[in-house]
Amino acid sequence: MSKPAEAKPARRERKQRQRTALSAHGEPLLWLTGGAMGTALLMIIGLLAFVVVQGFGTFLPGRLVEVTTVQGQRWLGEVSLTELYQPEERVFAALPEVARAAARDRVQAQGGSQRRMLRVENYELTGEHYKWFSDFELAGEREPEWAVLVERREGGRFHGYPSHFLFDGEKVATTPAEAWARYEAEQDPSARRHEQAQELEREEIGAVNLRMERARLAVRKAELEHGAESPERAAAEAQRQTLAPALQAEYDAIGQRIQALRKENLRHQIVFTTADGTEKAIPVSEIVLAYPANQLTFLDRIGIYLHRWGEFLVDDPRESNSEGGVFPAIFGTVLMTLVMSILVVPFGVLAALYLREYAKPGLLVSFVRIAVNNLAGVPSIVFGVFGLGFFCYAIGTSVDELLFAEKLPNPTYGKGGMLWASLTLALLTLPVVIVATEEALSAVPGSMREGSYACGASKWQTIRRIVLPRAMPGIMTGMILAIARGAGEVAPLMLVGAAKLAPELPLDLHFPYIHPERSFLHLGFHIYDLGFQSQNSEAAKPMVYTTTLLLIGVIVILNVTAIIVRGKLRRRFQSTHI
Repeated sequence: MSKPAEAKPARRERKQRQRTALSAHGEPLLWLTGGAMGTALLMIIGLLAFVVVQGFGTFLPGRLVEVTTVQGQRWLGEVSLTELYQPEERVFAALPEVARAAARDRVQAQGGSQRRMLRVENYELTGEHYKWFSDFELAGEREPEWAVLVERREGGRFHGYPSHFLFDGEKVATTPAEAWARYEAEQDPSARRHEQAQELEREEIGAVNLRMERARLAVRKAELEHGAESPERAAAEAQRQTLAPALQAEYDAIGQRIQALRKENLRHQIVFTTADGTEKAIPVSEIVLAYPANQLTFLDRIGIYLHRWGEFLVDDPRESNSEGGVFPAIFGTVLMTLVMSILVVPFGVLAALYLREYAKPGLLVSFVRIAVNNLAGVPSIVFGVFGLGFFCYAIGTSVDELLFAEKLPNPTYGKGGMLWASLTLALLTLPVVIVATEEALSAVPGSMREGSYACGASKWQTIRRIVLPRAMPGIMTGMILAIARGAGEVAPLMLVGAAKLAPELPLDLHFPYIHPERSFLHLGFHIYDLGFQSQNSEAAKPMVYTTTLLLIGVIVILNVTAIIVRGKLRRRFQSTHI
């Protein structure tokens, strides 16, 4: 008889649970939060996937197509984009009258038309990099066997057919196969002569110019310090006059060697015929890469793809940064980020230590914390304006007047440079380091501090040996966040150091070896320059994606390095955590 009595409360409890609202069990919030996380991950993965696909596809070699329009024009190019569209009346009006009606009927029957964008290049001859062709505008299409794509040091790409080879202005190979074989045999020697001339111009001529400039500055310095009629100035001028003939002779000798190398290179030229029959002679030394696009095997395409990636990573930019490599930008980005980290971490940690360990709670400390948190939300361009006004114009001008007066009015530190850019970004990321360090310090258990004091340690000994080592993983987290933000900033760098072209790196082999006053290239600024300042934005678009992919990769490598260090520190003190 007891079972029915026990069953009644159970039934009553089930009914009560059924009457309880679903939201009380947390399921809607679970689905909402999980959906939000999934959406965020999908957006991040989609963005990265898009950049990866576009970035890695930039250097894939394609086939060259020759099209003939109904007007009889012939164009040779690489298909870059295909799309469906509705042509306007002006497109039909440009066609010959006999083809106009047929084109309209074809478009109406199909409900639209397909068009392709060809990268036609040969800019000095055509005035165009890209050109659209609709299907109804074409009378024929083929993929010629000897269509060659040429990447030049200057002038952009060139598309054509090898006609003959010139040596000292005389034809020595008159068929495409013979001309191409002669080009392949001469390519490496010409490239070595070009690199040798570039090295002479950059290194030896640069060294002579540097010695001339130092002699001139020595005269100017003596004049400023001792007067225009002083013996010191006269001695410096006499020394400069003594050095001048030898330096000029050395300069002329190096110039003659450069001229000889370039003259030798001009003897070897390959002549191409464009699709419309125009001939163009190109010195072999001016060709970076050339290949018959429609004869490539799979392994040939892989080799060209890897060659282009190697050139992109280790060479200097050319053609207004739309061609060539980005090594100076990689170097500048990494160096600026490392200098910024070295500058921001000590100041951020010291400020957080004072706020957490020494400062007494009160109105002033609360105000400082509020100010630090608000600084994290200030637009980065404001920091750039501050850096330009304070670091470049105020401090930099004072440094020039004290230490480099002989170089004025040309500024040394009174302009944008690596040092001022690093300091500006250090200020930008300082709130991030302070907040992260404070949180890491507060996470260290108070019992550890009390135990240290009980053993007779002073406050500084406790901080140095107990608190800081256990807070180091959190401090490294702040450094990682600072690196992630600072490495990708562009707006402040446009004012305080980044440049479109920086022929000299901040580090070189000339004394004093480190030149923090020099401008530098930055991957973020390079992306902006390609996307918005390029002569042809369509031609630069693939390089934008590839440079973006590279910038993401550089930031990931820097962050992973910091994460590995943080993990080692965490494992080192994990056993002592309470």
